[in-house]
Amino acid sequence: MTSIKTVGVIGAGQMGSGIAHVFAQSGYDVILHDISADQMKEALSTIEKNLARQVAKGVIDQGADTLALARIKAVDDIKELGQCDLVIEAASEVQSVKKEIFGALKGVLKKDAILASNTSSISITGLAAATERPDQFIGIHFMNPAPVMKLVEVIRGIATSKEAFETTKEVIASLGKTMAISEDFPAFIVNRILMPMINEAIYTLYEGVGSVEGIDTGMKLGANHPMGPLELADFIGLDICLAIMQVLYEGLADSKYRPCPLLVKYVEAGWLGRKTGRGFYDYAGDAPVPTR
Repeated sequence: MTSIKTVGVIGAGQMGSGIAHVFAQSGYDVILHDISADQMKEALSTIEKNLARQVAKGVIDQGADTLALARIKAVDDIKELGQCDLVIEAASEVQSVKKEIFGALKGVLKKDAILASNTSSISITGLAAATERPDQFIGIHFMNPAPVMKLVEVIRGIATSKEAFETTKEVIASLGKTMAISEDFPAFIVNRILMPMINEAIYTLYEGVGSVEGIDTGMKLGANHPMGPLELADFIGLDICLAIMQVLYEGLADSKYRPCPLLVKYVEAGWLGRKTGRGFYDYAGDAPVPTR
């Protein structure tokens, strides 16, 4: 099987930076690429802060944060990923964006390198078809935030080889994560269950059944959820929630997956949750305040 020593991560947003953090902390050399130099700079700063926080909490040993950060190299040129044994795409949850990235990787990667997507909903088989190596393409979906969450979904496309799958299993185990194997259906396991629940919570708000505070309090205290569904939607990003619901609705052709019109309106307004400072909560003050 392919020996994985150097890992490339494409996309330095919340997910990409978290994935880079996880691999570097586990002893892998990481090459981080993003089209935005500012985004990469911000990602490295975030990783440094999160590693320091882990040291302070006793999660990792003193000095381990410095060693992990030293393993991450940010690069402007995607061609520098040619030295990687595994490359994970963690760009926006938009199929056309992902396929454009895979197109740019053609002729760049080593012959035996594994290419993966961190997509949370899009067909792995469909994405693999846009590459030159469908047999070495696989879905590796980290949960958010990647350094904290223990689960990783692994999804094989119709052409994914046994070798690529077995190598991926070994890599996930080396990270100290638990793997859940999903078939290649829209949204896989976790989001197939989670996103309709969030969408239903938004419908509950939209129809006036309950307020933002009432819905979130009800699920936290009534169902023992650590976060209410609307609070969680803001954390994930309402644009991502909408994108996943659209994949479910279009992929399964079932009206129960129709995105709530209120979710659509919030995304149209640019109220995407925590990352924009406003969603179902307003984050301008010291404490989040419900917007409805």
